[in-house]
Amino acid sequence: MILIIDGINRHRYSRVLDEMFALRARVFGDRLGWDVDIVDGKEIDQFDALDPAYVVGLNDAGRVVSCVRALQTTGPHMLSDVFSDILDGEPPLRSATLWESTRFCVDTEALDRGKSRNSVSYATCELMAASLEYAQNSGITDIVTVIDPIMNRVLKRSDCAPYDYVGSTKPMGKVSAMAALLDCTDDRIKRIRDFAGIEGNVFVDEATAEALADPETVAEGVAPTPKAGESEAQRARRKAQLEEYCIDQLLDASTREELATAKRLADMLFDKKMIERKISHLADC
Repeated sequence: MILIIDGINRHRYSRVLDEMFALRARVFGDRLGWDVDIVDGKEIDQFDALDPAYVVGLNDAGRVVSCVRALQTTGPHMLSDVFSDILDGEPPLRSATLWESTRFCVDTEALDRGKSRNSVSYATCELMAASLEYAQNSGITDIVTVIDPIMNRVLKRSDCAPYDYVGSTKPMGKVSAMAALLDCTDDRIKRIRDFAGIEGNVFVDEATAEALADPETVAEGVAPTPKAGESEAQRARRKAQLEEYCIDQLLDASTREELATAKRLADMLFDKKMIERKISHLADC
């Protein structure tokens, strides 16, 4: 099953994120030997401070078994700022409809071999399909991803071969790195699903998402926790911006589904009565 963690709900899933960062440390630091910063057993870099989206795979017990990170290419990203040698002097790719996918990894120690639902193969394909579906639903048409030759072969075997590559292959730790391009099309998603036998919705439902959240954040009215180095004034400003966004979504909702979604978001982040008072005040003005 797949959980999406982004800048809006990140404060609710510290346990899941800690497991994800620990998995990244084992894969990229220990297994692949990449030059990454590992602190307290977790691999976290400067791009994790940019509110990326994480597509996280979990087993039936709710433990992290796979993950991948999605970043916009219109700002800082790994291909432009870390792996620029791959580009051979060409300018980095930048587009509002192009995301960068990095830190794709699967827990090969916790998963089985073969093609069962608890296998490395299934978890890999589920993560690939989910990341493409999430990107597609977010209006993204293409993904650029920095991978090693092993992952490149995995993509080809899973009927998800890149449609093109950027630059050239360069040494990176114990392996090499290359930049591949994937389109977020229904055809590509179907091929991956068919290869692994994935059926139905792979994303967690609302009840499961609540069960996976940190216990202290499940209660109504829990506001986002401060970011590292954030002052009280900055936190208050960020909270006010989130309140304004939630209220705008409620006021602009044109269907019952949009209204229900906006209410769930507002209820998750703020006190329900406070939001209702502010909307009532705006209606009276």
